[in-house]
Amino acid sequence: MNALNILIVEGNNRKDSEFFIKAAGASAADNLKNLILKIDPSTNTEIINPGQDDETSHALKNMHEYSGIIFTGGAMRINDMTDVIKKHINFASNCFAQQKKILAICWGLQICTTAAGGKAHPATKGAHIGIASNVIVNDEGQKHFIYKDKEKIFTSPAFNFDEVSELPKDAILLSSDKINNVMGVSFKVGNSEIIGLQYHPDYEYSQMLKLIAGRKERLFANKNFLSEEEYESHISYINSENELLNFNDRTCEVRNWLNYLKN
Repeated sequence: MNALNILIVEGNNRKDSEFFIKAAGASAADNLKNLILKIDPSTNTEIINPGQDDETSHALKNMHEYSGIIFTGGAMRINDMTDVIKKHINFASNCFAQQKKILAICWGLQICTTAAGGKAHPATKGAHIGIASNVIVNDEGQKHFIYKDKEKIFTSPAFNFDEVSELPKDAILLSSDKINNVMGVSFKVGNSEIIGLQYHPDYEYSQMLKLIAGRKERLFANKNFLSEEEYESHISYINSENELLNFNDRTCEVRNWLNYLKN
């Protein structure tokens, strides 16, 4: 079997990527690349940023070479709708037209949902700050390949302030939690198949803790934490969950998707 060729779409602008590299040890795209190579070292990867027109032009011209596409997480906010965000959405739309299998994580889910006619906006029930607790895989999710070998109720690294508020036409909800109704979803646009995850199977809790520390001042300013005690309690909770979560459990959605591409 030929090795997979995966296009990884960076979800951060340059400034945010620098923060991710400093705090978490890698850009969002490089972090995902490292995970993919750990799961399957034979995989070929290419990284592009939709904010760079020359990179998107190259990717679209060579789209036939990619086995699948992954849109990563990122720190931009969908409602800001800057020119760069519009480029991300436009690139997703162009990918849909190429009959591709797509995995969209966190920001990537929000971008792909918007490009497919759905909506995303600031979450109404709070934010995931480093962790999503008790995500419930529904009956449709339990039948879907993306959740093969996943517990019906699980806790995962997650970091998001926005959520999918309106699903694209004929989308199938796969999982939810008490903060975001849409934690896992699948939908089609033309002959392209998109699977979206609002949480992060691609990040370790240790990385999330570093991202939290790097954003601590902003999190207090936004009243995500109201006291130092509340903050420290949250950090302790993530540390306790870190001791329970193993690599295969955390990353099985990415592994399942890669295996799906091989079939």
